[in-house]
Amino acid sequence: MLVRILYHDHCFDGAASAAFFSRFMEGAFYPGARFAYTGMAHKAAQTFEDSLFDGDENAIVDFKYSSNEKLTWWFDHHQSAFLTPEDAEHFQRDRSGKKMYDTSFKSCTRYIATIARERFDFTAPDLDELVHWANIIDGAQYENARTAVELGAPAMRLTLVIEGSKASDVVQQVIGWMRHLPLDQIVAKPEVQALYRPLYERHVRSIDLIRERARLDGNVVFFDLAGCDLEGYNKFIPYYLFPESVYTVSVLPSSFRTKISVGSNPWAPVEPAHNLASICERYGGGGHPRVGAISLPPDSLDEARKVAAAIVRELQGAP
Repeated sequence: MLVRILYHDHCFDGAASAAFFSRFMEGAFYPGARFAYTGMAHKAAQTFEDSLFDGDENAIVDFKYSSNEKLTWWFDHHQSAFLTPEDAEHFQRDRSGKKMYDTSFKSCTRYIATIARERFDFTAPDLDELVHWANIIDGAQYENARTAVELGAPAMRLTLVIEGSKASDVVQQVIGWMRHLPLDQIVAKPEVQALYRPLYERHVRSIDLIRERARLDGNVVFFDLAGCDLEGYNKFIPYYLFPESVYTVSVLPSSFRTKISVGSNPWAPVEPAHNLASICERYGGGGHPRVGAISLPPDSLDEARKVAAAIVRELQGAP
């Protein structure tokens, strides 16, 4: 029995969702099953090739829906979960009881754990720490920006490795460890430490780069990281540097896309009024009400800058 799991790559909640779902499948349905993982990244032209679904059971966790007939399980909590209206209709018609969608959950990991417990009488108490931190990290439930940026907890250091490593095989190794080990033991592994040290140095450098390039205009922080050789950055840095801000918009070219990130300050002095997922959906992106993103082709820097400028103007119009 092969269980293929497609998960949101380079994302703590995506990795934790894959790990918990694996334990759920193994404990509730298929003892002794083999698990294989495929990391999925949001792209300008998102597709689900038939070859992705090569398992006896095929699941997608913390990522968009596919109407492929080979998909047997699906869990997601993002507002922008469907690539097309047809996909949404396909989901609504599903009667398998194995495809789950609920935007009220702050993390997909907690959603899976809740459904596993309530509908299938499956629990994994040794993974409570994993579920707890997935909810904090994906739901931005930190006490303050300093906690999110200074990486004191093992979960935060592991997040840096998951988000900053370029290869999916690193994340998949972490998923395997997450299934059974506490987070401090995972972070202490020599393989993880070898990756963490240079990534932490880059993290510190990214704080300096954003400090140099960012500007606060009204209630919006904007910065453009073109030419900085960064694949990503800690999304709480802008609020660490500009605690009075309400929103942030950034442009970040990478090897496979040009990304526009749009976020809101969890500790903002006023309540954010805009639904950022809805804004991003107008440009082909999506996300959550408080954080969203748009992925354009890698050669679309000028277009990305125009879109980002339009979003900044819109966000400046109201809190």
